[in-house]
Amino acid sequence: MDPEKLHQEMTSSYPPGIAERLADSTVAIAGAGGLGTIISVSLARAGIGRLIIADHDLVEARNLNRQHYFIDQIGKPKVHALRRNLEMINPWVEVTVRDKMITRKNVKDYFEDADVIVEAFDRADQKLMLIETVMLELPNTPIVVASGLGGYGNNEGICTQRTGKLHICGDMRTEADEKNPPMAPRVGVVANLQANRVLELLLEGVGE
Repeated sequence: MDPEKLHQEMTSSYPPGIAERLADSTVAIAGAGGLGTIISVSLARAGIGRLIIADHDLVEARNLNRQHYFIDQIGKPKVHALRRNLEMINPWVEVTVRDKMITRKNVKDYFEDADVIVEAFDRADQKLMLIETVMLELPNTPIVVASGLGGYGNNEGICTQRTGKLHICGDMRTEADEKNPPMAPRVGVVANLQANRVLELLLEGVGE
């Protein structure tokens, strides 16, 4: 199929204005693990125009139980492996990668061009750092975070809450630990809730 026709076919079922809005949007994702890989895949399939993805880790075998990587990518930098995977899904998405640790000092530089910022970290201290820094240095940019995604089951407890520019997805209580390890189904549910909230924010007012 002609590449241009294929590109159009991918979003041909969308109502007027949606594909165009998404193509003009930029989403930043902090973390390329279980949450970040699934969020980026969903947004790429939806037709987002640009993704900024930051993570400094390498793909490990233990990641494969819930993260969108493949066996032959073990040992490779996550952001570069993920960019390759996204190109195989939707080559029209511009993927900018940051292969460095995210700190308070570089959050603004990395993510100031984003329309929405997504938190996809494992550790609570990293989550808090990103939220605090975004709210202080990028106060007009919505941030979508995850809280409570450990273990499995309890579908009815997973939801989305909003406080100003802060959007929280998860059950808000079941953190991942030795008793409740992160598992693919529940991580995927929360990640797609985050991706879905991103679409809500980007498409607000389209078609009205």
